[in-house]
Amino acid sequence: MSHYFDSAQRRDILALSRTFTGRTQWPTWLLLIAVPGAWFALMLGSPVIGPWWTTGLLIPVVVLWMSLQHELLHGHPTRFEWFNKLLGYAPFAVWYPYTLYRDSHLLHHRDHDLTVPGVDPESRYLSRARWQGSSKVLRGVLWLNKTVLGRLLLGAPLSLAGLAGQELQRLRRGDAQAWCMWLTHGCVTLLMFAFIARYSEVTVWQYVFSVSVPALSVGAIRSFYEHRPALRPEQRTVLNEAGLPWTWLFLNLNLHLVHHDLPGLPWFYLPGIYQARRAQWQQRSGGFLVRGYGELIRGHGLQPIDSPQHPFS
Repeated sequence: MSHYFDSAQRRDILALSRTFTGRTQWPTWLLLIAVPGAWFALMLGSPVIGPWWTTGLLIPVVVLWMSLQHELLHGHPTRFEWFNKLLGYAPFAVWYPYTLYRDSHLLHHRDHDLTVPGVDPESRYLSRARWQGSSKVLRGVLWLNKTVLGRLLLGAPLSLAGLAGQELQRLRRGDAQAWCMWLTHGCVTLLMFAFIARYSEVTVWQYVFSVSVPALSVGAIRSFYEHRPALRPEQRTVLNEAGLPWTWLFLNLNLHLVHHDLPGLPWFYLPGIYQARRAQWQQRSGGFLVRGYGELIRGHGLQPIDSPQHPFS
């Protein structure tokens, strides 16, 4: 727990962990049943509701599954890493093996490195040297990716291109862990595709391009302005006061500074902890406050929110 919290706050958080909900984490267990259950129900029910309604309903289910995977890698609902991995390994989102997501995301939680290009694995910024060495076309793409519309259209393809480049290098080097991870992920994904082809009206190609890629695009909205460059690490992470349905889809990760300061706190406690000391949290963030994703869409649908070049990397 961060040294930022005083004794009263620490007592409040400890008291939450000792409640029935805190000890059992039943809301997370409920979602671990409901989300895969909804996925299978939609697949098996697709002959009745049709492939297009099925794909449309599957997108939020897959977004919610990715949010659940995030909870699992942070030690919820159990403290057994191997068991959480088993619970979250299903490749409903197709592209990212659970192990890869877990390892890179935990590196991202080194807050003193947040947004630093080449150090923070989730940074959306380029160093001065890389920016100056980039072509005009790439610069234009990166500027467009700093708008909400651009992020929706380009966020997923750019992320997947970066993923492919990094992981192909590891495979070419003969990295045993990478080979094992991708072979396992590939086998499980092929089993999922076989189930889709056998029992669903949705084709495998429809699932890949009409479900998994749009789900990544929706997830890219959450990360659109989740972090910013700032001299103080705690002022690099946003407090986004979003409403439904975003808070459900992202399991309250819109309150991202609270999560970064308290990564061991389960998703269902984040709003209460924030509201109890809202002014203090906003002061800690250095005023890095967004009043919902609608504010971002209205203000930066077509207007870049900041520069793709990191200002002091």
